[in-house]
Amino acid sequence: MTYEQALNRAASYCSKAERAPQEVREKLQAWEVSESETDRILQWLKDEHFLSEERFVHAFVNDKFTYDRWGRIKITYALRQKGLSGALVQNTLDDVIDEEKYVETLTDLLRGKMRGMTKPIGPKDRAKLYRFAASRGFETGVCAQALQRLQVSDCDEE
Repeated sequence: MTYEQALNRAASYCSKAERAPQEVREKLQAWEVSESETDRILQWLKDEHFLSEERFVHAFVNDKFTYDRWGRIKITYALRQKGLSGALVQNTLDDVIDEEKYVETLTDLLRGKMRGMTKPIGPKDRAKLYRFAASRGFETGVCAQALQRLQVSDCDEE
């Protein structure tokens, strides 16, 4: 594949969805593009705004929190796997995820999980809820807050 062909395919690949630089690099390697040409292509894509780490991180955090209802830990881990970490990820998490909405999202998830459990919730059920929250990437403290809200709202219903 020539440099021009690889550049056009990479630009097309980036224009379809936000991509992490590592994803584009892996795609170029799969197309057997040389390392020097890969670096040139990545730089061109960044210069022409086809590729932006900030845009990618913002879109990723927003989508995973809003639609998949992932917690901060799981989002951070997924971004680390894509070669992104540090201040950019932390700042984006702080900007995109409102703390009140964060706790409310976990509260809704736990409310749904509790539907199949018998009342009152015992220690084993509570442990299940903590494990469920952890599997979704939510912090222990946030889980405690959400469970406290659920207990208060359960008391209000009775």
